[in-house]
Amino acid sequence: SGRGTEFVRVGDEGTRATFTFCPQCGATVFYVMAGMEDSIAIPVGAFADPSFPAPSFSVYEERMHGWVGLPPGIEHMA
Repeated sequence: SGRGTEFVRVGDEGTRATFTFCPQCGATVFYVMAGMEDSIAIPVGAFADPSFPAPSFSVYEERMHGWVGLPPGIEHMA
């Protein structure tokens, strides 16, 4: 809970995303994509819970680190 600091980024295709950061530590808390305001994206790294559910959808795989492994059966962005 508390206040966040917002920053707008423009993606490769011109899509705008509003990121909300913790004003004390700078960690991304969540972000919202322009035109998709009903959905809020929360980075899995924001949680230190090993029982947190595995991702079900993958975006920007071409940018992921080589050591990242995705769960089987995950949906991939076309």
